[in-house]
Amino acid sequence: MKKTYQIEVDCANCAAKMEEAAKKVAGVAEATVSFMTQKMKVEFEEGADKDVVMQDILKACKKVESDCEIFL
Repeated sequence: MKKTYQIEVDCANCAAKMEEAAKKVAGVAEATVSFMTQKMKVEFEEGADKDVVMQDILKACKKVESDCEIFL
């Protein structure tokens, strides 16, 4: 399943850090973050609970970029 989320991030470098952090989260098959559109696209692994995975992604992104936001 693929889902798109609105995000708030300050720069393209920060968006790249968020993308790398999101890709490492269990349950994520693929993730892309666009600074220009302020969107994060996440493809979840089969059987993954998207709500739990997104909470883990938010925690991972906050570690690399504390002032980022993902609107769940």
